[in-house]
Amino acid sequence: MSQIYKRSLLLSNRVAPSAAAALRCKSSWFSEVKMGPPDAILGVTEAFKRDQNPKKMNVGVGAYRDDNTKPFVLPSVREAEKRVLGRGLDKEYAPIIGFPEFYNKAIELALGKDSKRLQAKHNVTTQTISGTGALRVGAAFLSRFWTGCRDVYMPNPTWGNHVPIFEHSGLSVKRYRYYNPASCDLDFSGMIEDLKKAPEGAIVLLHACAHNPTGVDPNVEQWREISKVVKDRKLYPFIDFAYQGFASGDVDRDAQAVRIFEADGHDFCLAQSFAKNMGLYGERAGAFTVVCTDEEEAARVMSQVKIIIRGLYSSPPIHGARIAAEILNSDDLRKQWLVDVKQMADRIIDARCTLRENLKKLGSSRSWEHIVNQIGMFCFTGLKPEQVTKLAKEYSIYMTQDGRISMAGVSSKNVDYLAESIHKVTK
Repeated sequence: MSQIYKRSLLLSNRVAPSAAAALRCKSSWFSEVKMGPPDAILGVTEAFKRDQNPKKMNVGVGAYRDDNTKPFVLPSVREAEKRVLGRGLDKEYAPIIGFPEFYNKAIELALGKDSKRLQAKHNVTTQTISGTGALRVGAAFLSRFWTGCRDVYMPNPTWGNHVPIFEHSGLSVKRYRYYNPASCDLDFSGMIEDLKKAPEGAIVLLHACAHNPTGVDPNVEQWREISKVVKDRKLYPFIDFAYQGFASGDVDRDAQAVRIFEADGHDFCLAQSFAKNMGLYGERAGAFTVVCTDEEEAARVMSQVKIIIRGLYSSPPIHGARIAAEILNSDDLRKQWLVDVKQMADRIIDARCTLRENLKKLGSSRSWEHIVNQIGMFCFTGLKPEQVTKLAKEYSIYMTQDGRISMAGVSSKNVDYLAESIHKVTK
């Protein structure tokens, strides 16, 4: 190496004195990164795993369990997977928006075969990485193109991931009243009042059914009034639909809110998940839809949604979508799936009834009617944080600090112990 080249190399590698001093003072490139708070659900699970009590219960995790509190693979899913694997398919990338055999049937399941908006091709529907991915794609699309008020109004409380998904996309989050802790039910008047005060053009997030975390849903007449207020105030609905069929056991009944909004002429976003109702948790099968004003607008929106997905994750996973598509497109498997999903919903409903009855039999002076009035996987028990802490320390029953329990963790084998323990901490 020539001396001239060596000297030029040394000079090019030198750092300006002020920059070099700053680097010497810096212990790490990421020394300013602060420790983030632990995930509430993961913390519950970790504490449960460390507990040696044979009676321990984990009623914090939002995943279905059978009556032995074991993960459950639906018979329809087993058969669908067998058929998919029997075809010897390759593992090539899916298209950017996924498999039409899946996402077209997904939106048809939500809106119904007779949907006028589907027949008019007003929908932009894509496969996504489950419901979380659908929300993220939708948030990114609205962040880029929404010209109205950039506030997203969410129910108080809402699923813990809703806030970061929209804030990370550059939108601001506001709250509207939803749950009444005094009566453990819907604060409908507060909700309507807050929505009427929301600025014109704001985005409003709605849970279609089985509200997470409260299990409290509006009834049909209330949904009609909500739809009217949203339309009158010129708000934009973003509907999170994660539990179709899982709430009541009836896919059409659980879709009532979505279909009311469609019938009332709303344009809206819709996020769907097949994690709960097909048990495809790890397969990450979901769909995102924008219902547009007309077919021409839908074509333009689709072009931009593709660009957003390309930049986020390029294309969705294939296996779960193939399983879901097999079920939704096969008459025999679809029939079996509807039986399977009703079986799951009925087990949750039965667990609610048994827990309520056991608490009454124990002589509890409290009203536990909200346990059976709420619906879906979760129940807001009304337990206070100190009671939740006592249940964990003294009875090895683990739930989130807000008193939310996953009814999927309640079985015929542990419901007596749960009722006895709750009764002891609430006397």
